[in-house]
Amino acid sequence: MKILWKGLGTSLMMVGITIGQTLWGGTWGVYPAAAAQPLQTMSDFAAHPAKESILLGLQKGYIWKYPDGRFYPDKQIVQSQFVASLVAIRGVKETAPVPELPVGHWAKGTYERAQKAGILADVKIDPNKLLTKEEAAQLVFNAWKPYRGVKMKGYTHTGALITWGWMDPAPAGQPKFREDLPVSRGDAAKILAYLWKDKWQLEMGAKWAEEFERSLKVTNGQIIGKVPKGDSNFTIRVSFVTVDNGRLGFLNGDSFKVELKKVTNYMVYSVHNNNDSSDAGLIYFVLPLLEKQVKNQEFS
Repeated sequence: MKILWKGLGTSLMMVGITIGQTLWGGTWGVYPAAAAQPLQTMSDFAAHPAKESILLGLQKGYIWKYPDGRFYPDKQIVQSQFVASLVAIRGVKETAPVPELPVGHWAKGTYERAQKAGILADVKIDPNKLLTKEEAAQLVFNAWKPYRGVKMKGYTHTGALITWGWMDPAPAGQPKFREDLPVSRGDAAKILAYLWKDKWQLEMGAKWAEEFERSLKVTNGQIIGKVPKGDSNFTIRVSFVTVDNGRLGFLNGDSFKVELKKVTNYMVYSVHNNNDSSDAGLIYFVLPLLEKQVKNQEFS
């Protein structure tokens, strides 16, 4: 199937794109349901600081090259490109109306998915708008609200995202939180790499939490269970505080049998990413009923 890139006067054969997918940007490409792409050449970003993030995004299928095969990492990103990447990472399938875009508009399908996911909250819809840091950061916080909550109080979206570590500060000699600076495609790739990795690790933490819950049993005044083995990327810990203010801890693959009368009312399940020290899951289990309280680290 041949797809025409809007406004570029050129066509490109796109392997694996199905009928019904939406043409979503004259300056990025087609929203391909997060399909991985052949890397071909990386000549225009081989020495770029965002190289690894760009490679990850291309491999995972949430960012795209231009039809000439280049990425153009220093070109300022437009709203539709960034929105489409957020939609792809979130894996949004359902839609909600976006009356600001007419029927048949090349970006309408992607924006309807973004609307359903809450990504467009308080955002002026303009697919061709060149994004500043503040505009990109607001889209990030909108997209990540279900995972990490809202931004830190007292900060702009830019300041909060820089403080969190997912956006680079302004160059040396300038105010650290300059919201008006442009966001390049390379900058965007670095931010999106953090989001993809965070979603992946939270999903892994949740998967192991389900495995852990299936192992739990309270019987004869004891709580019995097994910590998931996980993998080498993560430390999975189950811990108790004893009534005499001591600690009991169990790690990946450990089985345990603990007398309830010797511990306080909480058992804590936590998953720690060994590669970057980030949080991949935190759950409090209220004893003895094993009521679950998810306490994943939040932005605020």
